Amino acid sequence: MTLRATAAAVLAVTALLGLAPQAVAAPVPQPQDATAETRAAAAQAAAAPETLATVSRFFAREGKVSLTAAQPRIQGKAVPVHYLSPDFVAGKAGAPVARLEFLASEAVSSDGQRAALWTARTDAGWQVVNIATGDDEFRYAQLGAAKLPGGTVFREPQIDAWYVAEGGRVLPLDEDAERAVGAGGTTLDGYRVRVAAAYGDKLPGSSYARRGVAGGFEDGPSGASGAPVALGAGAAAGALALGVLGVLGARRFRRAAGA
Repeated sequence: MTLRATAAAVLAVTALLGLAPQAVAAPVPQPQDATAETRAAAAQAAAAPETLATVSRFFAREGKVSLTAAQPRIQGKAVPVHYLSPDFVAGKAGAPVARLEFLASEAVSSDGQRAALWTARTDAGWQVVNIATGDDEFRYAQLGAAKLPGGTVFREPQIDAWYVAEGGRVLPLDEDAERAVGAGGTTLDGYRVRVAAAYGDKLPGSSYARRGVAGGFEDGPSGASGAPVALGAGAAAGALALGVLGVLGARRFRRAAGA
């Protein structure tokens, strides 16, 4: 899918859900760790009646289930979702390989559809800032815990690769990650060399980033579209606070290579 087609599809979903464009909000830093308090706040935001009403529209958007029959429910606990850290790429001393970007809660409809509700801290408190199809966040969290117990599961959004890191090791969790570091993984230092070569000149504040070129290192989640789009009324502050380039109710899209 091309970058233009992806953005158009996201805007179509925005229109479907009746979400209005909003002004850009100031960034709100996310916590460094997912504490019991933040998990509880994220879970409460995901289970709020207004959130579930929007999720019902999301599940009903293609006619797979009726709006009244969707009856979404939140399943399991909110899980922390980490992305490759710009500080790690830049080689800052002591920087962890990944940083917390949002917490995800799994929503399930009556007909079995699944979606991830991305919840983040905003000026207005914890809010759902995006809805994405599928169960990547939860599936890879389980895979990572089984493959490297106690490790940090994280995503390299530029190539949509998932890894788990612990004790100086970085292991792949999907095919994209295997292509990047091999089936046996790599050392943390080896991974740093790779990402520094790939993104070192594309970090926030670089001339590459200032040009707004898609596909570089984004200061926050890559979101659903990979291109700036209008944000929904309920999601604008939180999504832009994270740097999410998506909308509440946006489907999950994988960016085409080289887009």
